[in-house]
Amino acid sequence: MLMQGFAGFMWLLSMALILFSGFALIDAATRREDAYRAADKQSKPFWLIILGLAFVVNLIFNILSFLPIIGLIATIVYMVDVRPAIKSLPGGGRSRKGGSSSDGPYGPWNGGR
Repeated sequence: MLMQGFAGFMWLLSMALILFSGFALIDAATRREDAYRAADKQSKPFWLIILGLAFVVNLIFNILSFLPIIGLIATIVYMVDVRPAIKSLPGGGRSRKGGSSSDGPYGPWNGGR
């Protein structure tokens, strides 16, 4: 009876880690590439690879093994350091919904007219 309770708890903990790393991966994927540079953080592909590996490791390995702990640390670093820095930028680091392709950070570019 006690072992079933422990196994159930470990399963819930494992699912929570999968959801946490999946949320971080989706959040990192929806941010603009230039927002990472503007926040003076590692590049977007770097974080996508790290968070993708953390997600896959959490899917494959048991929570009591070594690799999910490393993935959890990487996910926590993204969530408490990188994500707030990017969200503090104008627009929150999200892609623009409207505007022209010639719009710059301070408005439309008119070609010096």
